[in-house]
Amino acid sequence: MQKIPSLFQRDYKGNRQVIDQVVDGCQWVLLGEGMATEKIDGTCCMIRDGELFRRHDRKQGKPAPNGWIAAEPAPDPVTGHWPGWTKITDTPADRWHREAFDANRSLPNGTYELVGPKIQGNAYELTQHELRSHESAAQYPLFPRSFDAIREALQEMLIEGIVWHHPDGRMCKIKRRDFGLPWPVSDC
Repeated sequence: MQKIPSLFQRDYKGNRQVIDQVVDGCQWVLLGEGMATEKIDGTCCMIRDGELFRRHDRKQGKPAPNGWIAAEPAPDPVTGHWPGWTKITDTPADRWHREAFDANRSLPNGTYELVGPKIQGNAYELTQHELRSHESAAQYPLFPRSFDAIREALQEMLIEGIVWHHPDGRMCKIKRRDFGLPWPVSDC
């Protein structure tokens, strides 16, 4: 799973929030193409053939860890980052992944978000760790497609953000925090 670009350009010289300028390659969203789904706030992982993997972004010039599986054929030409996967182990760093996976080992192949008490501030106020499938994320077929309307919709919703999925496989995202809106929201 490649790094998903943000829909709008970020003001890196100012407040680091997005501005009303679309990132190259994401214009299809404003043209009404693709399906909007909830962006789940967790840690990305993958199940393949009954094994759990965590996302591992290989930095430019760094060697691949043992067993690393590339998610893309080559590193990003601009940043040099190369997303991929490493198998979950018995180390303490992977204990929350193991807890969630052990609770439901019958999950099908696919990508998931690890969520729970020790992940990303526990935005969903869970008492146990779990894996939430990207495939089953809530869909929003009528989600707005303009800068102001997207900001207003996210202001009203209790979700981290939106990921658009194009039929050809492209994806694009936007988060509440991109507009300076708080996340998590205390009412979640």
